Amino acid sequence: MAQADVTERSRARDAEEAAAWVRQKCESLPPPEKADAFGALFDRFGGAQVVLLGEATHGTSEFYRSRDAITRRLIERHGFNIVAIEADWPDAARVDRYVRHQPAGRYDEEIFARFPTWMWRNEEFAGFVEWLRTHNQDLPQGRRVEFRGLDVYSLGSSLQAVIDYLDRVDPEGAKDARRRYGCLSPWQDEPSLYGRAVLRGGQDSCEKEVVDQLKDLLTRRLDYLGHDGEDFFDAAQNARIVRSAEHYYRIMYHGTTESWNLRDRHMFDTLKALLSRRPEAKAVVWAHNSHIGNAAATAMGWQGEFNIGELCRTAFGDGAVLIGFGTDRGTVAAADDWGGEMRIMNIVPSRPDSHERVFRQSGNARCLTDLRESVGRELRDALSLPRLERAIGVVYRPESELYSHYFEAVLPEQFDAFVWFEDTRAVTPLPVERPHGVPETYPFGV
Repeated sequence: MAQADVTERSRARDAEEAAAWVRQKCESLPPPEKADAFGALFDRFGGAQVVLLGEATHGTSEFYRSRDAITRRLIERHGFNIVAIEADWPDAARVDRYVRHQPAGRYDEEIFARFPTWMWRNEEFAGFVEWLRTHNQDLPQGRRVEFRGLDVYSLGSSLQAVIDYLDRVDPEGAKDARRRYGCLSPWQDEPSLYGRAVLRGGQDSCEKEVVDQLKDLLTRRLDYLGHDGEDFFDAAQNARIVRSAEHYYRIMYHGTTESWNLRDRHMFDTLKALLSRRPEAKAVVWAHNSHIGNAAATAMGWQGEFNIGELCRTAFGDGAVLIGFGTDRGTVAAADDWGGEMRIMNIVPSRPDSHERVFRQSGNARCLTDLRESVGRELRDALSLPRLERAIGVVYRPESELYSHYFEAVLPEQFDAFVWFEDTRAVTPLPVERPHGVPETYPFGV
C-alpha cells in the first residue's frame, strides 16, 4: 500500500475520533434569534474582562446574529460596558454617540460607506445598534455602554477630525496641525499610493510630522481636557490613528507580516486605552477569527505574525476568552476582488483535512464546544492535530480556495470555545449612497 494512502487513512481515523469527541462534548445551540436562550449558554464566560467573538467570514448572517445575542447577555447579566469592533474609529464614533444618546450621533447611509460596505452596514448589525441604543436610554451617562472602532485605516477622516477638534478649542494649534498634516493631504483619499511613493523615493516620509502632532496634542492635554474630556479622547485617538496609518501605508509594500503586526498592535493598544478609561471596564470585541484567535497556534504565528487574541492572552491570561466561529457551507456576502461589487456566493463545502470537516462529521447543525482544559483533556487532545481552517474575508475566491482561504491551526490552542453552524446564509446589506473608496481591510480582507 502506498505511503500516501496510509497517511490519508490515518488522517481519516483521526478526524472520525475527533468528530466523536465533539459529538460527545459539544452543547446544542438554539437559533440565535432566540437571543436569551442562545446567550445563556455563554454565561460561563461572564467573569472575563475581555470576550473576543470571531467570525469565519465577513458576510455571514449567523455570525452577526450570534454575536448580537452573546453580547446582549454579557451586557445585561455580566456588566460588560464596551463593545469594540474591527472597524474605523471615526465611523464607530458616530455610532457611539448615537447609542449613547449624545449630540451628532447617527447610524445612516454615510456611516461605514467605504468598501466593504456590507461588513457593518447590514440588517443584522443594525438590529444590534438599535438594541444598544434602547438599552442605554434610561441609564446614567456614566453607565452607558460604549461602542468603539479598533482599526487603523481611517487616515483621511481621522486627520480631518483632529483639525476640526483644534479649530474648536485651539485655532492656533489647528494651524500647526494643518501645516504638519499637509504632508499627507495629497494622499489622504488613496493612502496606499503614499506608501508606494515613499518606497520609490519620490516622496519623503511624513513620519516626523504626524509624530510631532500627536506629541503636541498630548503635551497640551491639561488645557484641552478643560473643554471636554470625551472630545479630547476622541481627538487624541484620531491623532494616534494618523500616526499608525502613516506607518502602516509606508511599510505595507515591504511584506504582509510587519504591516499585519502593526495593525493588530494598534487595535490591541486601542482596546487597552478603552479599558483604562472607566472603572470595572469589561469589553466585547467583534472581529474576524484571524484577529481574535491566538495567532501563536496558527500558521500566521509560525511565520512571525501576532494578533489581538494573542496579545490579549498575554496581557489578561484567563481574563481573556477567545471564541471562534465556523461553518461548512451555505452562502456568503463577498466580492471577487478589492473594491468589487458585493455578490451572494455559494460557500464550497469544507475540505476533508479541515477542522470544519471534523465538526461537520460530528452531525451537529448548531453547537457550542468549550475547548478549555477545565472541560477535559480528551477533547483537546483529539482536536490538537494541526488541521486546515478556513478564513473568508471581504473577498472570496472559491476557485482557489485552498491557497486563498485556508491556513493551518491547532484549534484548542487557538480558541477557548468554538461556535459551529453547519449551514449558513449571507448577511442582508443596507443601502449605501456614497461611492466606494479605499478598501477598509486592504490589503488583507480580514
